[in-house]
Amino acid sequence: MLDQIHWLAAVTVLGVLEQAYFFLQVIYARRLFGIPPPKISGPPEFERIFRAQVNSSEYFPIFLALLWQAGLFFHQGLAAALGLLYLYGRYCYFMGYKASSSERLAPIYFSAGVLWILIAVSALGILHFFLSHYVGLNVLQLLTA
Repeated sequence: MLDQIHWLAAVTVLGVLEQAYFFLQVIYARRLFGIPPPKISGPPEFERIFRAQVNSSEYFPIFLALLWQAGLFFHQGLAAALGLLYLYGRYCYFMGYKASSSERLAPIYFSAGVLWILIAVSALGILHFFLSHYVGLNVLQLLTA
C-alpha cells in the first residue's frame, strides 16, 4: 500500500514545509516592521507578505484534498507532479506578492490552473471508480478495445 502513496506523502510534506516557510516569513516581517500580533496592518510591504501567507494557507486544504483524491483515484505520479507544479506556483506567488502586488498575478493564475487540472483528474478518477465498481462499466477497457 505504501508504494501507492509515497509520492503523495512526499509532496504533502513539501507542502507543509512550504507553509511553514511562509509562516516564518510573516514572523520575520512582523519583527522587521514592528507589527506585534494580533495587528495585521502596517506598511504595504508587511501587508503583502501577510496576505500572501494567508491566501496560501486558505488554499492549502483544497490543494491537499485534490492531491490525494487525484493520486488515489487516478494516478499517483501525475498527481504528485501536478502537486509539485502547484507548490512551485505558490512559491512564485508568495515571492511575487512580497515584491509587488502586481507580481502575484501570473503565479496565482498558474497555480489556479493546476488546481483546476487536479479537480478534473480527481473527478475523472472518482467517476471511473463509480462506473466500474457500481455499474460494471470499465471505461479504460472500452477505450483500449
